Amino acid sequence: MKKRIAIDMDEVIADFNAKHLRVFNRDYNENFTVNDLQGTRLRELRPHLKNEITAYLNDPAFFRDLDVMRDSQKVIKQLSEQYEIFITTAAMEFPASFTSKYEWLKEQFPFLNEMNFVFCGDKSVIRADYLIDDNSRHFQRFEGQGILFTAPHNVNETGYVRVNNWLEVRNYFL
Repeated sequence: MKKRIAIDMDEVIADFNAKHLRVFNRDYNENFTVNDLQGTRLRELRPHLKNEITAYLNDPAFFRDLDVMRDSQKVIKQLSEQYEIFITTAAMEFPASFTSKYEWLKEQFPFLNEMNFVFCGDKSVIRADYLIDDNSRHFQRFEGQGILFTAPHNVNETGYVRVNNWLEVRNYFL
């Protein structure tokens, strides 16, 4: 029986920050870059616009055209030969994202079994050996090994197995 790897979507295989910054900078005439997000989130840089920043995520189309994280397709395809792969996204936070995320996954990762796409809230329900995620909160009740995928907001977190990119993920598992 193959071991299971659960993989988060946003900021792990889908480049959420690039689009979020692009639309925010366009709408508010700002020039934030990913470097500005080191150790924080956009809504913390402009707390008076928190509702507006979050509103982007309630747009059903927001998640449909995110860029794919470099090397993720190639590495996940390689991993899928030796592991059972699940894509696990906490979509309950933004339920309008379901259709866009599903369509994006089908388009960008056509080699994955759509029955292994898991739209959830609390990821502790996932029964897997590993969980690759950018949010360490998902490791708290997860019974397998949590692997923190580096994202700007988590650069200062310690105490977790960490990977910085998909080539490091490949090296960890293969």
